[in-house]
Amino acid sequence: MSRSSDATGPALSRRSFLAGAAAGAGVLLVGCGASRDPGRAATSSAATGEAATGGAAAPGYGPLVEDPRGLLALPAGFRYRVLAREGETRLDTGEPAPSDPDGAAAFAASDGEGTVLVVNHEVGGDEPHPVPHVAGLVYDEAAYGGTTTMLLGPDGEVRSHTVSLAGTRTNCAGGRTPWETWLSCEETEEILGKPHGYVFEVDPFDPAANRDPRPVAALGRFAHEAVVVDPEADVLYLTEDAVEPNGSLYRWVAPADARPLGRGSLRRLAPDAGVLEALRATTDDGRHVPDLSAATEPGTAYRVEWVPVPDRDAVTTPVRRQLADDRITRAHKLEGAWWADGGAYVVSSYARADDGSATEHDGQVWFLDPRAGTLTLRLRFARAVDADAPGEGPDNITLSPHGGVLIAEDGLGAVHLLGATEAGEVYPLARCDVAGERTEFCGPVFAPDGRALFANVQGPGCTFLVEGPFDRLA
Repeated sequence: MSRSSDATGPALSRRSFLAGAAAGAGVLLVGCGASRDPGRAATSSAATGEAATGGAAAPGYGPLVEDPRGLLALPAGFRYRVLAREGETRLDTGEPAPSDPDGAAAFAASDGEGTVLVVNHEVGGDEPHPVPHVAGLVYDEAAYGGTTTMLLGPDGEVRSHTVSLAGTRTNCAGGRTPWETWLSCEETEEILGKPHGYVFEVDPFDPAANRDPRPVAALGRFAHEAVVVDPEADVLYLTEDAVEPNGSLYRWVAPADARPLGRGSLRRLAPDAGVLEALRATTDDGRHVPDLSAATEPGTAYRVEWVPVPDRDAVTTPVRRQLADDRITRAHKLEGAWWADGGAYVVSSYARADDGSATEHDGQVWFLDPRAGTLTLRLRFARAVDADAPGEGPDNITLSPHGGVLIAEDGLGAVHLLGATEAGEVYPLARCDVAGERTEFCGPVFAPDGRALFANVQGPGCTFLVEGPFDRLA
């Protein structure tokens, strides 16, 4: 990612990584998506191509070692600590840590010592530990999702753990802004005490800026998953994880009077500010592409157009139903997104015939090049043979400053954190051994100095700090 994205450490060309992986990768991608679909039976073939095995040395850090505590299996030489566990560790105000930690972002502390970690909590209503309603930080008294913020010292010790947003619903993924804030996305369209399905901005450094939370309504009301910012054009790209019908990819173009975007600018926007548009992909000869799952060959490229959304606040009709299938392009479970190489990488977690998809797969990664006006398939995974094997159900993905990328898996069987080298070689970095219906890896992100990795697991919800010889990547 570029420095202006949510990456930390040296920049990496995802373009070269994904191009190589498309030719020889065999598993990947994951993260903080919605709850797993019980209908996702693992059958059929392995991922497109075969995992590259390289020469004499296998990639990665070696085989995973069983954890006697039954939490995380890691390679030899690595260790973890639990920073927070739902219902057990306590916030500064005494309440138990909330359930379902999900998307996250790590920032360098303002004094240069330590890290500030902002964590979503995908609480939809029946979780045992809600985000506490702290006076001044509540959007809707009837909702119990939100975000918490940890201040960690240089040694990773938790110095404070506080609520930074409350009264929101199903806070899943989001995105980090170039101006060092976190955009927390509600993956829902429910109306409780207030409407939900918005994006909220959270300041990791200034608690006062988070008071009186209000949605960035200009970005639309739908089942938001992730968001990335084009820092040169003041344009945001947003994924939608929804069905009946499947969701789409959207872009929001800032109005002239709000540019350049920066700290506080989103909060000042009028609900109808800028333009919200949905993706329309076409072939070179002008044929409309209604469903991205139809692309089966990495390298497939479409031309991109954008169709204005009539009612972004979805007063009577959900946004994705306002535009017919012959006008926009859809995909099943549009999940993680990140900005790098001058464009947006977007993940479709999986597709099945019974959800309306044209073909079935266990993951796609697309690259949207806004300057060229193209959308190109970089990776595709066929249906998995073994649900316990790494590489089923891509979702979120993050840069490793030590080379390649890390992938958080959300599948039907065992879930992993996976690494993938620039050559497309895939290796396991961690396996979650926590028992629970909601178990999935979420929000992996490196500390700003690259020496530690943060990752969340749902069911029971844990936030981990992983340390070890990351610089010894084979």
